[in-house]
Amino acid sequence: MTVPAWLATVNFNTDGLIPAIAQDHQSGRILMMAWMNAEALQLTAQTQTAVYFSRSRNKLWHKGESSGHTQQVHDIRIDCDTDVIVLSVTQVGGIACHTGRESCFYQRLDLTGAEPVWQTVDAVLKDPADIYNSNNSTGNSDSDTSSTPKDKLYNHKSNSHNTTILSQLDRVLAERKQADADSSYVASLYAKGLNKILEKVGEESTESIIAAKDFASCDENTDKIHYDEARHELIYEVADVWFHTLIGLAWFDIESGAVLNELGRRFGLSGIDEKAAR
Repeated sequence: MTVPAWLATVNFNTDGLIPAIAQDHQSGRILMMAWMNAEALQLTAQTQTAVYFSRSRNKLWHKGESSGHTQQVHDIRIDCDTDVIVLSVTQVGGIACHTGRESCFYQRLDLTGAEPVWQTVDAVLKDPADIYNSNNSTGNSDSDTSSTPKDKLYNHKSNSHNTTILSQLDRVLAERKQADADSSYVASLYAKGLNKILEKVGEESTESIIAAKDFASCDENTDKIHYDEARHELIYEVADVWFHTLIGLAWFDIESGAVLNELGRRFGLSGIDEKAAR
């Protein structure tokens, strides 16, 4: 079989593979990195959908084959050494990572302390258990790490990750108070004043109530798709409530840590004891 000229110029490594980086077509954010062999790269070019090569399974895998989160390819580029591919893609579903996040690059190295520490800065958009079929005996998933047990991949027990996200939100919200009203949504809310912020808290609270009612009416056994959508919608709306409440706190220069401390104070108290202590 004759190898096309364009493919013959690609500098695959000794295993016949080349790293491929998927980048969001609109925002430019790096979503993931995977490997391609010649066949995967050729199929990607032909179908204009991302096809990778799984080293752990030793086979091709079409991005989204089990999650439905396919990647539509708009542009394929190669670096000056012809040994790295960059794909400009539209990520269907908005989730590229098997952890349920937008991007696989969701950890940031914080250099502000005495020692550098990796911090998780992206929230999980959808529970991986809801993305992948837990009864899939083949272990097939949209990643090159399907041989790793799911309880290792999807460990969400670390509270430090959550508090880190809140701390970073605190910093961003504080910065937005000094920003131009046209520079961001949060800055525009500050410019409109406290009443507008509280109005948004009320609106989002109402929407979360509606989402909760909708979710409560769903039956997972009879309509799994609607059930999953309603569950995600409830999480999304509650996140909006939290976010706008944090903006309200920031208006008064109160950080999220104050609320966490108050919750911590209540932890371990019975409801009656807590109420009596107020």
